[in-house]
Amino acid sequence: MVSFVCAAVTAVAVSAGSGQADSLLTRARDLHRAVPMFDGHNDYPWEVRQLADKDPAKLDIRAPQPKTMTDIPRLRQGGVGAQFWSVYTPPSLAGKGAVTAALEQIDIVYRMMARYPDVFEIARTADDVERIFKSGKIASLIGMEGGHAIDSSLGALRMFARLGAKYMTLTHSKNVPWADSATDTPEHGGLTPFGEDVVREMNRLGMIVDISHVSPDTMEDVLRVTQAPVIFSHSSARALCDHPRNVPDAILRMLPKNGGVVMVSFVPGFTTPEAAAWDAAYEAEQARLEKANPNDEAVVKAALAPWLAAHPRPKVTVSNVADHIDYVRKMAGIDHVGYGSDFDGISAAPSGLDDVSTFPVLTAELLRRGYTDDEIKKVIGLNLLRVMRAAEATASRLSAVK
Repeated sequence: MVSFVCAAVTAVAVSAGSGQADSLLTRARDLHRAVPMFDGHNDYPWEVRQLADKDPAKLDIRAPQPKTMTDIPRLRQGGVGAQFWSVYTPPSLAGKGAVTAALEQIDIVYRMMARYPDVFEIARTADDVERIFKSGKIASLIGMEGGHAIDSSLGALRMFARLGAKYMTLTHSKNVPWADSATDTPEHGGLTPFGEDVVREMNRLGMIVDISHVSPDTMEDVLRVTQAPVIFSHSSARALCDHPRNVPDAILRMLPKNGGVVMVSFVPGFTTPEAAAWDAAYEAEQARLEKANPNDEAVVKAALAPWLAAHPRPKVTVSNVADHIDYVRKMAGIDHVGYGSDFDGISAAPSGLDDVSTFPVLTAELLRRGYTDDEIKKVIGLNLLRVMRAAEATASRLSAVK
């Protein structure tokens, strides 16, 4: 705890005196205790798959875990009240393999709940979130990352919803047969007719449509079709960092009518142009080395070391992340912004936002910028609770019609 406090004070004190920094962090933590602080995206379940052979017992987060950005002590330090656990499926998987991988990821989440019943509890509704938060536990929600996991089957989508999936990101880095991704060559011009059916069925099921990762055309099609608010579970503002994963101004202007929320990402490459350029250069060098050394990961890794030494990663700060929150607030309004870290899905984090313990540092930075307590409560949790309740109301209405 002492090391966290020191790091947090240092991060906030960059732009505030140390006394003020202490006061802001105390106030931030109080606000995290007042409402459930939502994080829109944490990839810890994938880390369990990769590092612990899909077994949460082999990566025990009751104790500090230096290999990950997430463990229970740091979740408590960070004042996390509600967490969307990402059920990620690599785009390289297709068909039944993608469905199986998504099911296995959901199984990991449920095994986490069973292993730590005093800490976590599955939430399916906004009321569940508030009840679990008041009990002192962390409300745990399932977010599916990648529409390829349903294998173009509405039946599979319905069953994932029954298992507790509360949102689905329509694509990941590659197109799916019914929607274009932001980082692939467009094939469909947005959503296909079946893609529109997916959105409508998600509305009927009460699943939130997540349009992080999708192309601008897909974003526009979703906003045209959906009857419930959407989210961007981990995206930032394209005007500040021109990365295709970020949200264009035109979409931000459309968001108030829809009621949705941009959960601002902590991904360095989505945060500053310098970090985005570094990522592109790194990926190009990595691709070159992989082409020269096919199927030899060790050689590629060794060859990347001198490149990394000669090209240090640009520094990204808490202030840079807060700039994106400011921008979304300016363009869409205070009701349409939140936090979406992508912890344990990123290889580097902004300075001062290193892991799940550091959320209060960002909250303190917003307080330093003049956000009121009521505005902070919206950003850290109330906006997402509103979206959940709207999705539930839409599902109830559409089910009654049928």
